[in-house]
Amino acid sequence: MDTPVIFDRKAVRQHRDRAARRLDGIMPVLDITADLLLDRLDDMVRSFSAALDIGGRGAISPRLAARGIATTSMDLSPRLVTRSGEMRVCADEEWLPFAPHSFDLVIANLSLHWVNDLPGVFAQIRHVLRPDGLFLASMPILPTLRPLRTALEAAELAVCDGVSPRVSPFPTQQSCAQLMQRAGFALPVIDTECLDLRYRSLSALMADLRAAGETNALTQRTRTIPPRMMFAAAAAELEKTGADSFAMPLHMAVLSGWAPAPTQPVPLQPGQFQHSLHDALNPQEPSA
Repeated sequence: MDTPVIFDRKAVRQHRDRAARRLDGIMPVLDITADLLLDRLDDMVRSFSAALDIGGRGAISPRLAARGIATTSMDLSPRLVTRSGEMRVCADEEWLPFAPHSFDLVIANLSLHWVNDLPGVFAQIRHVLRPDGLFLASMPILPTLRPLRTALEAAELAVCDGVSPRVSPFPTQQSCAQLMQRAGFALPVIDTECLDLRYRSLSALMADLRAAGETNALTQRTRTIPPRMMFAAAAAELEKTGADSFAMPLHMAVLSGWAPAPTQPVPLQPGQFQHSLHDALNPQEPSA
């Protein structure tokens, strides 16, 4: 079955190219999310020697280098990849150009939500991992940007008499778990985190989205320039509480999973248990 083409990958690359010169504005967010991922890595008892950093935008590779891990940085954008470590590859996340078992660690920090074939990408990541290699990723999930989506839809409906797609669809925590299982990762774990971001204006929010390379790249987006009054109406919707700022939380799934290996623990199958849960919860007093 053909994969639906939801995102214009050429537009995604152009947006990331333009973001390269504005990246410093959103580095604090990338740094926070990078630390969330690396905290999970530091909890592991095993060591890693060869990592792939997918779309890290300069936040992941320095942290891995500080831990003594040789890192290859990859990005769709030739301009953004220069922000990363010494070993760099400009390539498409949908077609990983690496041999099987090339890495024992793959990290993707807020960089996979613009791919059209997430199941295929997850399968490729497992393919390039060595047995017992670790995949760590953060992904925005619903309801990220829901206030913006709602405000833009209400404003466009009022001003333009119709609605066009302007905000990317995001997965859910449950769909992320299904992706990990479908790709064949062992011992998958999906946690959630939320960054409480606040903005004083819609223009400030849009500036951050441009700096992150996160503006509209949907294939079904309208190509016409919207009237100014539409954005004024959307801003009024977001700012109607009268507070000096409005909330735009970043909801994330933090994913971890292992490439299968014979040495990994395997859950027991039904019928293999030697003791019942009832016995464990109701221990019998030893007889005299």
